[in-house]
Amino acid sequence: MKDFNLNNLIRENINNIKPYSSARDEYKEATADMVFIDANENPFQTNVNRYPDPQQSKVKKRLAEIKGVNPSQILLGNGSDEVLDLLFRAFCEPKQDNVITLPPTYGMYSVLADLNAVDVISIELDDNFEPKVSEILSSQNSNSKLLFLCSPNNPTANSFNASKVEELIEGFNGLVVIDEAYIDFSSQESWLSKLDEFPNLIITQTLSKAYGLAGIRLGICYASVEIISVLNKIKPPYNVNQLTQDKALERLTSLDEVNKEVNSILNERELLVTQLSEISVIKNIYPSDANFILVKVDNANLRYNQLIEKGIVVRNRTTQPLCENCLRFTIGTEEENNTLIKTLNQLS
Repeated sequence: MKDFNLNNLIRENINNIKPYSSARDEYKEATADMVFIDANENPFQTNVNRYPDPQQSKVKKRLAEIKGVNPSQILLGNGSDEVLDLLFRAFCEPKQDNVITLPPTYGMYSVLADLNAVDVISIELDDNFEPKVSEILSSQNSNSKLLFLCSPNNPTANSFNASKVEELIEGFNGLVVIDEAYIDFSSQESWLSKLDEFPNLIITQTLSKAYGLAGIRLGICYASVEIISVLNKIKPPYNVNQLTQDKALERLTSLDEVNKEVNSILNERELLVTQLSEISVIKNIYPSDANFILVKVDNANLRYNQLIEKGIVVRNRTTQPLCENCLRFTIGTEEENNTLIKTLNQLS
């Protein structure tokens, strides 16, 4: 790819900032028999009376083993939304820079742009929910800092064509952020294997989906050591609490259980697609590479309200670009999926 210089993208005030140094940053060689009176903590044992590791070293070490990366290439956040917000804060100058999004896609990209006073250039996906590569690249300018690619995409559930993604990484002058929240359900390989090949590549993942830990709010950012170093300068010192770190580590050591659950979801997805195809109110079922299915129905608002009345909550996506009369069904348990199918068959 063309010459890439990260320093050209970092906001000047971020380059010059002196990061906050917490007590646990300054002294890291902790052992159980030491006396800690440096951080103004309550000395009485509650199991959480001490501040957590600000760098979440144990969790990063385990993730690095699983993903085949270096721990220094990982940043953890309070959900993926904090990770995404840090990217805006580090690289986008308010009221000057812009980012590119590809609707229909995850809505927080635009919300965070508004929050950080950053313009959004929106280039809709094509009719097959694929990126319009030439239009995207021609829309960028010298102030385009981030390009967001959600793959598998939410709400469309498809993974983007790999050659198109690579063309965008090669041709975009800023940072390309691939949101892989649903990668564990995908037949495609994660872009993590390309991380060292493309210095402008950032990948975000989460423990909320396949790992079943949405409640602990742990988002993951994988990037070059240089990019992670910039983000570490500005992240809050204790952004991932001790309970989250402990629960994450517990789940990351139970991969057999995680894989079993993922396989169950994939099997249920296949079965659900077959059953949905026989229901009259459903007009189209879009291919899914995620743990949900996007379907077009005859009347999304009507069917959504009918399902609510029957005690079934789905997501109405009819207001999103290219998603008129579309509902999104998350893959549930066998019992939940059977209830959905039975109820849909009863609608008139």
